[in-house]
Amino acid sequence: MGIQLQNVNYIYSPGTAFEKHALKNISLDIKDGEFLGLIGHTGSGKSTLTQLLNGLVKATSGRILFHGENIYQEKYNMRKLRGKVGLVFQYPEHQLFEAAVIKDVEFGPKNLGFSKEEARMRAEQALKDVGLQEEFFELSPFELSGGQKRRVAIAGVLAMEPEVLILDEPTAALDPLGKEEILELVKYLQKDKKITVILVSHSMEEVAKYVDKLIVLNRGEIVFHDTPKEVFKQYKKLEKINLAAPQITYIMNDLKDNGIPVSTDAITVNEAKNALLDWAKGEGLIP
Repeated sequence: MGIQLQNVNYIYSPGTAFEKHALKNISLDIKDGEFLGLIGHTGSGKSTLTQLLNGLVKATSGRILFHGENIYQEKYNMRKLRGKVGLVFQYPEHQLFEAAVIKDVEFGPKNLGFSKEEARMRAEQALKDVGLQEEFFELSPFELSGGQKRRVAIAGVLAMEPEVLILDEPTAALDPLGKEEILELVKYLQKDKKITVILVSHSMEEVAKYVDKLIVLNRGEIVFHDTPKEVFKQYKKLEKINLAAPQITYIMNDLKDNGIPVSTDAITVNEAKNALLDWAKGEGLIP
């Protein structure tokens, strides 16, 4: 049944001079197994929305349903919710604190009340799921590369066996290869574990390549909720709220404006390549 938000509002410091309406009447249906992207300029409400989903903050008004159950009802088990809706913060490696990798990943399951043996088993499996084998288990997290630390942080959430995995800028400060490895890992986990993934990103290229649906927030409101192709067709409207489309979108539109009749639906490099090949074959430029 996924997660439903019904007329959700969130106000910081209500009734004071610092009052700010961070989210305004958000209604949203997040389906099980969906790969959802979330974009918006700084201050648009992205972080507030993700923290609402696993109960870190409470909506000022409205309802949030997890599998049809109102998370704000009396005696609702928030601890269980946070095990089912895992949140990986930006720069999660800054939160690694144990002396050994395996102990850091065990922390979440132990905190949920699992036995030492069960926590160990979950931690080992989660580390293997993110591509870190036994030779890493007893290392200090601080001996690892940036990308490996990021994998350990993701494993720490996976060890709690979440149904929903929220990642806030998971590729921040990584080199291009590290970014691709992390996103390919996330895509694999989404398919293999059949979990819902919510990817918060400032990279239009990332969301264009990986997500099924894309939500655009502006000043606490949902402006678009559609496939990346449909959203990026509205690139001129995105520009008005200080966002942009992938570079490929601009290139393909420029080509069409200059008389080359290519499809402007392409939003990834591979799609653009295929569109250009189709045009060149149609013109007889290549066999």
